[in-house]
Amino acid sequence: MSGTVRWGVLATGGIAATFTADLLAVKDAGAEVVAVASRTEGSAKAFAERFGIERAYGSWAELVADDDIDVVYVATPHSAHREAAALALEAGKHVLCEKPFTLNAREAQELVALARKHGLFLMEAMWTYCNPVIRRMTELVRDGAIGEIRTVQADFGFAGTFGAGHRLRDPALGGGALLDLGVYPVSFAQLLLGEPDRVQADALLSPEGVDLNTGMLLGWDSGATALLSCSIVGDLPTIASVTGTAGRIDFPQGFFHPERLVLHRPGREPEEVTTGPGPQGLSGMQYEAVEVMRSVLAGETESPLVPLDGSLAVMRTLDAVRDRIGVRYPADGR
Repeated sequence: MSGTVRWGVLATGGIAATFTADLLAVKDAGAEVVAVASRTEGSAKAFAERFGIERAYGSWAELVADDDIDVVYVATPHSAHREAAALALEAGKHVLCEKPFTLNAREAQELVALARKHGLFLMEAMWTYCNPVIRRMTELVRDGAIGEIRTVQADFGFAGTFGAGHRLRDPALGGGALLDLGVYPVSFAQLLLGEPDRVQADALLSPEGVDLNTGMLLGWDSGATALLSCSIVGDLPTIASVTGTAGRIDFPQGFFHPERLVLHRPGREPEEVTTGPGPQGLSGMQYEAVEVMRSVLAGETESPLVPLDGSLAVMRTLDAVRDRIGVRYPADGR
């Protein structure tokens, strides 16, 4: 493979559009978007015209069969992540799969096993982990800037009016706040502390049986705890805080793609850490795209920033939370 990584975009929704816009902005890093696919040819063609993509396919199978594609970006609703990513892996393509990785840990494990069997790159699109400010946070924690972590707090929520037919209310589509939004606070906590030893949770459920508002308390044998919440019926501040024995790191807003953090240590003035303004008009997804391309060009089959074992651990925690609050999806019974 040359210094260019050729991408195929699988799905044409809002997240696919945001990612593609960011991807096209990092051509200097070797990105080339060569094709897009949808379940309908009309949707694929409209997306291709919007972004100047040469090929538009009306089926996923046509996309993964394209020999000019190196990496497939899976941007379907998460209920289809396993099917779409497996299709691409079986066709010999590297895969970046949107978060949450899958509907449950069993499906995630199946994808990881498939990628490892074929020696292909696979990564969950947890863009938070690739964000420069988050990477700086992990360096600060590793270097002992706040001592030993004692508590993590994080939330993500918005108030929406979602009818019974909306995907966020549909168990078959993995509906609810947890997989759409709660994956971020859980991933944030586990980036710092790893998989918890204990999981407690409570939730408000919809008539369809998905979670509308969920609170989680995770515990580690080290004595650390994480208090996390997510909601699709309440506008949560979407902030995070990491407190240690020697200080605290705050994310005053948008912790899942932050532009700054504030480091508090006793006897010192608060220190603000930024990476400077990012490229104007980009969402921040370009960082994960660059990491995928770096990994693929280096011949790596997973990213050290978003390791597969970490994604599997997050999925196990999400499964445990759903078990505690009584949310089951049809896919769980397969």
